[in-house]
Amino acid sequence: MPDLYPLLLRPQFVERVWGARDLAPIYDHKRTPAQQPVGEVWLTGDDCQVANGPLAGRSLAELSRQFGAGLVGEAAPVHDRFPLLVKFLFPRDKLSVQVHPDDAAAQAVGEPCGKTECWYVLSAEPGAQIGLGMKPGTTREALKKAIEQSRAEGLLNWINLNPGDMFYADAGTLHAIGPGSVIVETQQNSDTTYRLYDYGRGRELHIQQGLAALKEKTHAGKVLRNGFTPDGNNWAVRLINSPCFEVSKATLREGQEQVITRHMPPSSTQILVALNGGGLVMARGNEPVAFSKGEAAVVPASIEQFSLRPRGRLEYMLMRLPQGETPHPETTIE
Repeated sequence: MPDLYPLLLRPQFVERVWGARDLAPIYDHKRTPAQQPVGEVWLTGDDCQVANGPLAGRSLAELSRQFGAGLVGEAAPVHDRFPLLVKFLFPRDKLSVQVHPDDAAAQAVGEPCGKTECWYVLSAEPGAQIGLGMKPGTTREALKKAIEQSRAEGLLNWINLNPGDMFYADAGTLHAIGPGSVIVETQQNSDTTYRLYDYGRGRELHIQQGLAALKEKTHAGKVLRNGFTPDGNNWAVRLINSPCFEVSKATLREGQEQVITRHMPPSSTQILVALNGGGLVMARGNEPVAFSKGEAAVVPASIEQFSLRPRGRLEYMLMRLPQGETPHPETTIE
């Protein structure tokens, strides 16, 4: 059986009615009018396949079942399933007004986990917004009536987006995303979505399940920046730390090299996503893995230390599981 090593994953392009035909600035892919627009590009989905080494062609789900905690880490809630789903979002129309269940609600209907998520704004056109949480004083009954009267989106807190913003949406939060942005989403590995209102587009709604999963008050909002961590000539910033994931962002320039390790248990898989440029992931005893803009490399939890070397300039994000019990991040609704 091949040993684990840093894995380069092939992105999975997912069609959505609200998606884009031009996936710039991340990808060169353009859709013709006959093709459905792409709304999401999954980087660590269960069906994403390995592109390098002896495990090439195998899916992330297969490898999680085979290698267990050696791949996903002791910090993963279950050791035979990859814990985090990372995506690019390309909304060109409004997403539905929706809600995701928490772990308990999801498991009650046979799903492996709930869906807490966060969104990092890569780019935003003037007027781009997200709707996050219900306006103060809004009750479940008031939302139900608003859905019946086709005015549910008016009960959301609509927030203007700026590049560099990070938003947190714990499970049970009513939310929607408007058009005109490019977003990096990090979430629990679940695709369970309950649509409560969809602007008359004819897609299935899940009003009963959604209202049951809804929480009138959550921890959702714009994340207050936790501060910068110097790393030589590089400035890395932790964008969010939460009960389900930790996300950082950094830039490396030609000639720099960054060593990344996880000193204390429990161990975690680590996901590297290139936003600009490219680089090499190097772990002792393994072939270097090249990744570039729009690609993700997964470093198995069994690899205690690895390094990153840019090819030119590399702007990247790092996602992993939190170390032990972690509170919800501090947020604000603006």
